[in-house]
Amino acid sequence: MKSLESIPLLKIIILVASCKRLTCVTNLRIEPSKRLRRAVHSNDALLVRRIVNSYPGLIHNPDHSANGLSNSSLHLAASLGHLQVCKALIDLGHENPTPALNDDHQTALMLAASAGHTEVVLFLAENDPTSILRRDIRGKDAIMEASKGGHDTVLQILLTYVPGGAPNAVQNADLDGNTALHYASSNGNLLVLRTLLAAGADPEKRNMWSWTAIAYSATVQAEVYLKGLVSEVEKRRRINSDADETRKGSTVRMVDEKVGVAG
Repeated sequence: MKSLESIPLLKIIILVASCKRLTCVTNLRIEPSKRLRRAVHSNDALLVRRIVNSYPGLIHNPDHSANGLSNSSLHLAASLGHLQVCKALIDLGHENPTPALNDDHQTALMLAASAGHTEVVLFLAENDPTSILRRDIRGKDAIMEASKGGHDTVLQILLTYVPGGAPNAVQNADLDGNTALHYASSNGNLLVLRTLLAAGADPEKRNMWSWTAIAYSATVQAEVYLKGLVSEVEKRRRINSDADETRKGSTVRMVDEKVGVAG
């Protein structure tokens, strides 16, 4: 085999040019759908824009492979935590008129919440707060996904933007009656337990098998911690209730005294 030094410079230039042409031809032969998926995987937002602009009907590009669940481009980007690609896809109209759903009726936000991608969750929640309460085929929402995964920062973002307020959102249950508190407890996510109880989650709420979140505690530590939190919350409620009663009593006395003076 000839060494590189023995090959004339002109032949080297021709060889390099031929390799470049071969690469270009190979790329052109790749289907646009595969190129788009590769661009999403590579977190190349500029390439994603170029491909979608050239093939507008390809923007969702559902993955019909055996394990693909028909995940769209945004599902894939969100699950990987690729914020810039998510922004590009939203800007190109991926979620118009409604959020894309995969075979399990999951939104991109659900996948991002499950994976704990804070920046992507913040962006998607700000872009469409109503998607926070969407349910998949099992009745789970993004708040339950974040609670299950133990992603406390993600959970706080969702509770901040959820329509109707956090107290209502944390009462939601899936088809088996499990709430976000059930998911957090069964996975031993201590920080999430505190956040959910502070938001108004009901520790006495039972699922279809009459199990409370405490009964689903993953460890003894989680059970003790949750019981302590519940006692702390109940104590605060009693204190607040007593304070309200005291204020009401003071108001009544002041009214009575004014009425007495007027008489």
